[in-house]
Amino acid sequence: MKKVMLREHGQEDADQIEVLVGMATCGIASGARETLNAIVDEVSKEGLENVKVIQVGCIGHCHSEPIVQVNMPGQKPILYGKVNSQKGREIVQKHIKGGNPLKEFIIDATFDRA
Repeated sequence: MKKVMLREHGQEDADQIEVLVGMATCGIASGARETLNAIVDEVSKEGLENVKVIQVGCIGHCHSEPIVQVNMPGQKPILYGKVNSQKGREIVQKHIKGGNPLKEFIIDATFDRA
């Protein structure tokens, strides 16, 4: 089984995708640890070497925890709310792998939902 790097500083790639998982107290209490583990597992299973999963503190939308932010190169960040482990796996499959954001779970207004 391949090892997924949770964070590596200093290695930036033009095609690097970042997945930020809010792991502050409110996120952990809402199930963010299970969400993080599911995302890391799915990234590993799919062999996505250009995806970096990063644990972060409070993202600022406590009412929507667990929060996951996806940063794709050349695109605006997309913020997902109430991401359980199943939704985390869907984000990897449909958004990161397939290029299709899951519009029904987006909570950030900077994304054009049309």
